[in-house]
Amino acid sequence: MAFFMMGKITALTIQKRNPNRVSVFIDDEFAFGLAAITAVSLKVGQTLTAADIETIHKADELENAKQSAIHFIEYRPRSITEVRRNLKKKGFDETAIETALTRLQEIGLLDDVAFANYWVEQRETFKPRSQMALRQELMQKGVDRAIIDEAIRMVDEEAAARKAAEKKLYSWRNLPEDQFKKKANSFLQRKGFSYSITKEITDELWEEISSEQQT
Repeated sequence: MAFFMMGKITALTIQKRNPNRVSVFIDDEFAFGLAAITAVSLKVGQTLTAADIETIHKADELENAKQSAIHFIEYRPRSITEVRRNLKKKGFDETAIETALTRLQEIGLLDDVAFANYWVEQRETFKPRSQMALRQELMQKGVDRAIIDEAIRMVDEEAAARKAAEKKLYSWRNLPEDQFKKKANSFLQRKGFSYSITKEITDELWEEISSEQQT
């Protein structure tokens, strides 16, 4: 890419391989590519100084960081820290990252309270965990302690442990009592449940299975 201290824009063309980007030509030479939304303020015949070009590049870096973040959160909600880590990994500069994060928070696309609630609800529905395990997962994602406390406050650990164990009952129900309890206890402890809850739920489920087998 040629280095331009200043010059006149002689062409603005949409890139064939990426219609969301525009090629900028200065004095009939390709100068740089920009996101279409960044290039919208430019026009053919406009003279750009070195300072103008630097400002344009900073604006483009910010726009690219925003779009990269939006793409990252399209698949599922993410914590602010997760998005920050992802943008750093992709090489965006610190200013663009923090500005992009702030703007996405302002429009509600990034919200750690909503993310923490989503995470807990998903776990309770599909992969029940103890409060301790949920806390550790959310801390790893950089969520603030106070937000975590509120998100996990209403988690019913006994109900979560029972639901988690019930998902495995089909493969355990024909085991003898000692093996059943060993597997159930180990499984629930790996999910972070305390010994007292693990034992209570394991005993209850064994009694239910035994009653069914006797009828």
